[in-house]
Amino acid sequence: MHFVDLLGWGEDSWANQFIVGAVATIQISVGGYLAGLIIGSLVCWVKLRGGRVPVAIAHGYSTVCRSVPEVLLIIILFYAGQTALDSLLTSLNIDPEEWGISGFAAAIVVLGLVQGAYASEILRGAILAIPRGQVEAAQAFGLHGVTLFRRIILPTLVPYALGGLANLWMVIIKDSALISVVGYNELLFTAKQAAGSTKYYFSFFLFAGAIYYVMTLISNGVIALIEARVRRWMPKMS
Repeated sequence: MHFVDLLGWGEDSWANQFIVGAVATIQISVGGYLAGLIIGSLVCWVKLRGGRVPVAIAHGYSTVCRSVPEVLLIIILFYAGQTALDSLLTSLNIDPEEWGISGFAAAIVVLGLVQGAYASEILRGAILAIPRGQVEAAQAFGLHGVTLFRRIILPTLVPYALGGLANLWMVIIKDSALISVVGYNELLFTAKQAAGSTKYYFSFFLFAGAIYYVMTLISNGVIALIEARVRRWMPKMS
């Protein structure tokens, strides 16, 4: 049987399932990435402005999240987290069956935590790369607080951080496949189902790889446009 015939085009076809899985992969990637940016920004602020204990906690968080494999964190959150939630709800006389941790939520939380650990270091390095004289000059003109951050720090740090943050986006597209271990219907899980059902393992996994590749190509194009925009005022490298 031809591979195109195996994919089909109906509502219950594998082609439609792959579309659903690809959309789920994009949703997980975007959600985890945004969560990582928020967490990373907060952790970065603690590392730069916090006291001794908060800084130690922030560094400990970064070390743990960068050391433990993401797939292990997903399993721990999904299964151990569900058990802990059930125990808490039971103690509050609430039916645990009405609440639960979905694979989608687990993916976003875990990927966000892992991304946040890396994003915090990228943002911290970008802020430290800003010439101190620029900040002091802005303060001399009366810029402080949010205005100083919005007008001086943020536009200056973005070009320094963009390369690292773009790399994190590429990584999270691939890491989103890890959520398949808890049975969530994303792209890789769909490929596993299709391959197991039809026994065309190589064809369906290769097809899934091609979809990931297309996502990467589109991401590269968008990132190139963003880089050209935010670095337009910086000196050209020869």
